[in-house]
Amino acid sequence: MTDTTNQRPGTFDGDNAATLPTTYAPAEVEGELYERWVERGYFTADAKSDKPAYTIVIPPPNVTGALHLGHAFQHTLMDALTRRKRMQGYESLWLPGMDHAGIATQNKVEQQLAESGLSRHDLGREAFVEKVWEWKENYGGKILGQMRRLGDGVDWSRERFTMDEGLSKAVQTIFKKLFDDGLIYRAERIINWCPRCLTALSDIEVEHEDVPGELVSIRYGDGDDSIVVATTRAETMLGDTAVAVHPEDERYAHLVGRTIKLPLTDREIPVVADEHVDPEFGTGAVKVTPAHDPNDFAIGQRHGLPNLTVMDEHGAITVHGPFLGLDRLEARSAVVGALREQGRIVAEKRPYDHSVGHCSRCHTIVEPRLSLQWWVKVEPLAQAAGEAVRDGRVEIHPKELERRYFDWVDNMYDWCISRQLWWGHRIPVWYGPDGEVICVGPDEQPPTAEGWHQDPDVLDTWFSSGLWPFSTLGWPEQTPDLEKFYPTDVLLTGHDIIFFWVARMMMFGLYAMDGQAPFKTIALTGLVRDEFGKKMSKSSGTAVDPLDWMDAYGADAVRFTLARGANPGADVPIGEDWVKGSRNFCNKVWNATRFALMNGATVEGPLPAPEELTAADRWILSRLNATVTEVDAL
Repeated sequence: MTDTTNQRPGTFDGDNAATLPTTYAPAEVEGELYERWVERGYFTADAKSDKPAYTIVIPPPNVTGALHLGHAFQHTLMDALTRRKRMQGYESLWLPGMDHAGIATQNKVEQQLAESGLSRHDLGREAFVEKVWEWKENYGGKILGQMRRLGDGVDWSRERFTMDEGLSKAVQTIFKKLFDDGLIYRAERIINWCPRCLTALSDIEVEHEDVPGELVSIRYGDGDDSIVVATTRAETMLGDTAVAVHPEDERYAHLVGRTIKLPLTDREIPVVADEHVDPEFGTGAVKVTPAHDPNDFAIGQRHGLPNLTVMDEHGAITVHGPFLGLDRLEARSAVVGALREQGRIVAEKRPYDHSVGHCSRCHTIVEPRLSLQWWVKVEPLAQAAGEAVRDGRVEIHPKELERRYFDWVDNMYDWCISRQLWWGHRIPVWYGPDGEVICVGPDEQPPTAEGWHQDPDVLDTWFSSGLWPFSTLGWPEQTPDLEKFYPTDVLLTGHDIIFFWVARMMMFGLYAMDGQAPFKTIALTGLVRDEFGKKMSKSSGTAVDPLDWMDAYGADAVRFTLARGANPGADVPIGEDWVKGSRNFCNKVWNATRFALMNGATVEGPLPAPEELTAADRWILSRLNATVTEVDAL
């Protein structure tokens, strides 16, 4: 039946087909139509239904985020899948929600405070967190409104947030379970550290770019006992505790096991033999600073070397002497200058372009730093995640991206999950006055005796989003939603977050849900690029706000352009001219419908019996059925 509720001239109605404008005006149709769909519950799934379930959970966008073409692309495909399943008689759930985006959101509020000359420390932790919640309510979630504009057929009644009460309970529950099973531990390791944000960073929060620096070759020791090392970070030599060479490098065989004088200091450091060293690279000798480099830390562990931290959390030098208090970059120049005065600089290459990690939020150069943090022991979890794909319980499309998945889960290193932030899920561990450590579950009371205090850190955002496929359905409670809609059917996301999100959902889902994988299919998309195949960026002026295109050409035109460009795992080029072409196609459909309605076509009642149809009608229906069969098969 044609819906004529609250019809206005120009909208779809067979009774006033003659008044339909010749040109389709999507802005007058799309918004009102979408809200009517939502009000009538067309996207609301019923956990009590006896229909087979079909579930997709949306990759939760950051609460600070805005809709971009990548979102629009992936949402278009998820919408197509879930709407088609509804048409096929499935109880189809597309579940929406947002991620609290720990560091990004905290930075937003800190920037707001800075405009008033305040810092979070002026407010204190409790008041600052209240301020973040206020910001979230007033400014967060912009992207949810944009999803409505795009026409996302999500079940808004089930919208979730990674910091809501239910998901917070899920986080505390799985932390306690992992802790009790010996899969969460606290240890000193090298982490990515932002001296501006003053927190550990995940790998995905570090952006690497080539920057001009300097490569200096420094002579350690004297005469026949000297050895030359090269470095781009001369200031870290103050924390050197060894020089390493390859065990089969005959040039340095006479030095292995002996000590040499570390320049600018009164310390003697050993020369050690380690297979990690590449004898063909540079001089074949490397300085070892275990507290400021992950590879050096590993060498130090193998050889029992001390870890000397020579910088504080702000990146200032802490070693007593002429460099004390200098910023790391100032110290770099000062150290090179002092070495040059002593005649210990053998060679200098300037500029020397090399890849340097930067904080994705503030663009400060990231510092590798030895730090006491909380870690997840990933080996057994990652092994299970690999087996689930190898034995066919989970399929990856396109199949050629399986190798990238296995490269990660088969070689995964322990995951640093603690962050030195105030916004996020606080680590549920309490410390006692006599060194006691207690992990408190969601149904347990923390200790209240004098001298006890909770760990100040919060969990990495990816920890809570790793629970998304089952925490959003009510876990750890055994809810009707969890029983009906888990495991989910398809995870549709970009191939660039296989490591940071997909693998972690697999690990946590298999662990928490008794070996039941969180989804049956992982469908990986490429990135949306400009019409010439180049990466879109604001700096180059090629970034596109999909809302601008939707306002100009309609949401359907944008979605059609994205959908027809989709190819599993491959990047999707898109240009405005293509959207214009899609708009013209939508207008053709509009005019064809207008023509049909004006000439007596109707959508009232069931189709006549086949023998009552004309040959033309039978031909049209046969082509329709053939298309439906082909679409379902694909």
